[in-house]
Amino acid sequence: MATFAAVKSNSNHIRAVLFDLDGVVVLTESQYDEFWGGEIARYYPDRPEINQAIKGQTLVHIYEKWFSGPLEKEQPGITARLNDFEANMRFDYTPGLIGFIADLRSHGIKTALVTSSNHPKMESVYRARPEFKSLFDRILTSEDFSHSKPHPECYLMAADGFGLNPADCVVCEDSYNGLRSGRAAGALVLGLTTSHSAAELAPYSDMQIPDFKDFTYEKLCRGLC
Repeated sequence: MATFAAVKSNSNHIRAVLFDLDGVVVLTESQYDEFWGGEIARYYPDRPEINQAIKGQTLVHIYEKWFSGPLEKEQPGITARLNDFEANMRFDYTPGLIGFIADLRSHGIKTALVTSSNHPKMESVYRARPEFKSLFDRILTSEDFSHSKPHPECYLMAADGFGLNPADCVVCEDSYNGLRSGRAAGALVLGLTTSHSAAELAPYSDMQIPDFKDFTYEKLCRGLC
């Protein structure tokens, strides 16, 4: 195991941590399973696996892939139901998140939120968590990029916004699409086991943790450097 001095020396390249939202910053995945599980059962009663396939993707991409053609007319109704659902969601922080971000900032590490969520969803988050914006130096939403995860565009944009090489960044993700996005961008990838087991995340991430409780910049560096 590396000593603290060795960790500090080897971790100079970690300059930003880029966070996904659902299942990483806030524990909302079970709520979305409820919503999308119902929608998929309505329109694809024999395809429950679609609920897993859409995790981490933008609403635009979900519509393009699963609700186009004959189902395009259903999009307004789904959007209305989703907006109503999100307006009443709980946005509980993942345990340890606030302390971890404070520790990152004490070491001069930049933070960004990189989410497939859109502006209406984020307004619900801000109403529920007035302090939310202060946690991040930058916030990127689905309106900021053209390609949905697992495409790396969103994380490449986040790194570029800080003037950094993606290799200088750590991506925190929980979904397969998000993990693939971070890896394709060339970043180090930290997997949270809020949606999948550590063994399931291992092929797509460099380190796995259950949450941020008692997690620090030093532990991050020890696990990734």
